[in-house]
Amino acid sequence: MKRVLIAGCGYVGTATADLFQAAGWDVEGWTRSPESAAQYSSERYRLRAVDIADRKAVEKAAGEFGLVIHCASTKGGGAENYRRVYFQGARTLLEVLSPSRFIFCSSTSVYAQSGGEWVDEESGAEPVHETGKILHMAEEMVRQENGVVARLAGIYGPGRTALLRKFLSGEARLENGGERYLNQVHRDDITTALFLLATLPNDPGIVNVSDNEPVTQRECYEWLATKLNRPLPPPAETTGVRKRGSSSKRVSNRKIRALRWEPQFPSFGNGMENSVLPNYPRLGA
Repeated sequence: MKRVLIAGCGYVGTATADLFQAAGWDVEGWTRSPESAAQYSSERYRLRAVDIADRKAVEKAAGEFGLVIHCASTKGGGAENYRRVYFQGARTLLEVLSPSRFIFCSSTSVYAQSGGEWVDEESGAEPVHETGKILHMAEEMVRQENGVVARLAGIYGPGRTALLRKFLSGEARLENGGERYLNQVHRDDITTALFLLATLPNDPGIVNVSDNEPVTQRECYEWLATKLNRPLPPPAETTGVRKRGSSSKRVSNRKIRALRWEPQFPSFGNGMENSVLPNYPRLGA
């Protein structure tokens, strides 16, 4: 039986573990703390508390895994947390476990383009902020070890959607006219993309994982306002620095689609309509 380690069994990781387990793989999941392990505990596969940045902890928990997927999250945090989880964590897993295939979940935030242009895997990745630079540095280290890099767009899905939360809470603002492009991908589409990348016969290198239709901030909030019969958020001029920078680009998923991946939720509206809104507890409150 093929063995896979999901290093980072959180929102994306648990859904990914479920998919691999259903496909007949021998799955093990790691989370950083015993509390997280208890929160995401599963009867279908083993889940352990292992800090992937702690070499001794990884050596103690090490086993033979043909596939390792690094999808741990910093849950926010600054540069030091990014360096520890993404760079040090990936390096430790690679050095200690030496899997046949290693998949590193990065972010499309490494693209700093700001003119609304299309970007693909051949486009320059020159992040401005320190967190983005650390992600890119981790990517380069992973590629040097022949690992696969999956650059994930903004993640949403059941129980997790920042745009809807801000819209319903009244926090949302149309920043500078709302013309900045946003790139999104549903959690369940990430899981099928990771499964595909794990089972390809050849090394796919760096791959963007995003839905088919980048949209502007205004388009997102107009869709929500129409669907929920609520007013559009007020405008606001932003002069501060966002955590992810002030980039505005449209991320192409052409490469992964050419590998025979198709998102179940091809657009933000489709995903919200069919997956998120029907089960969102605050609607109608």
